[in-house]
Amino acid sequence: MQIRPIEPKDDLAVKKLVQDCLAEYQLNLPGTAYFDPQLTVLAEYYANLEYGFYWVLEEDQQVVGGVGIGPYAHTFGTCELQKLYIQKASRGKGYSNQLIKKALDFAAQHYQQVYLETFAKLKVANQIYPRYDFKRLAKPLAGTEHTACDTWYLKQL
Repeated sequence: MQIRPIEPKDDLAVKKLVQDCLAEYQLNLPGTAYFDPQLTVLAEYYANLEYGFYWVLEEDQQVVGGVGIGPYAHTFGTCELQKLYIQKASRGKGYSNQLIKKALDFAAQHYQQVYLETFAKLKVANQIYPRYDFKRLAKPLAGTEHTACDTWYLKQL
């Protein structure tokens, strides 16, 4: 297992990962990451973000997970934990925790708080975030692009 920065060669694998994970839960809907226009060029997208980064997790030289941090433009000092996905066959190995730690370490160097959007039906995800002191919000922060999400968290750094 290896966590490393995303490279252009990973773009299609990460797009497939994101879309497969969302489709698995019938979340391949408008207003979700499934339709994010940058999915086909994620390496370039994150390379051009100030204080943004995306990591992939490889298992046997295959991309099986990933997570990103990007600025949340509508709230000063806030970043967003983005596109945290683990391939179904690779779940249950602690990979989400490793990716979250990597992302939060990066975020702590550049931001005061971390925001994230998810879905209530993603039970495991909603059990993990509070372990990292994410507090559930009653509504999304202003300016959300993922309008289909129904669960939001914020963590102070």
